[in-house]
Amino acid sequence: MLLSAKNLLPCDGVAYYLSGFFDTKTAEAFYQRLLTEIDWQERSIKLFGKEVLQPRKVAWYGDPGLTYTYSNFTQITTPWIPLLLEIKHRIETETGFQFNSVLLNLYRNESDSMGWHSDNEKELGDQPTIASVSFGHARIFQFKHISRPIKADVLLEPGSLLIMAGATQTNWKHQLPKRRSIAGPRINLTFRTII
Repeated sequence: MLLSAKNLLPCDGVAYYLSGFFDTKTAEAFYQRLLTEIDWQERSIKLFGKEVLQPRKVAWYGDPGLTYTYSNFTQITTPWIPLLLEIKHRIETETGFQFNSVLLNLYRNESDSMGWHSDNEKELGDQPTIASVSFGHARIFQFKHISRPIKADVLLEPGSLLIMAGATQTNWKHQLPKRRSIAGPRINLTFRTII
């Protein structure tokens, strides 16, 4: 399946995008269920020395006992629920990658966002593979090279799958920027392997 996908990055990393990984009906059903079945949390983070609420809601599910630290906040996994295992199984079956956790983000409107960052935390290892699936409203996702003036954008449509692998987290940053136009809610699941 990934062999037919185009690498969005011109160098120094791998980012395969597959639109329609989940069909429209399935993507909408998953979106509605995720809204109600996930234990969404509002978390504060330290930004420039101040405690502020993250501009999105989050959740962290996975195998028992795993921890993940980012933005000076350590999360302990909530046990898998059947819906997340169903999505995970489909991704693993189709891609051949295996994951033991998932970070979920609920972007409520056009003002919710995620700033420039790399998923380069020590718990993920040197060259992590991350599978990102999107449900709800489509949003632009952006990449920029860490040391070269290169950028790449992709519209993450509902039901789409984005695989980031290889040296992507070493050489690239990514973000989900705020939108100027009105945008409805979007849910993103990023499946990862904590080592």
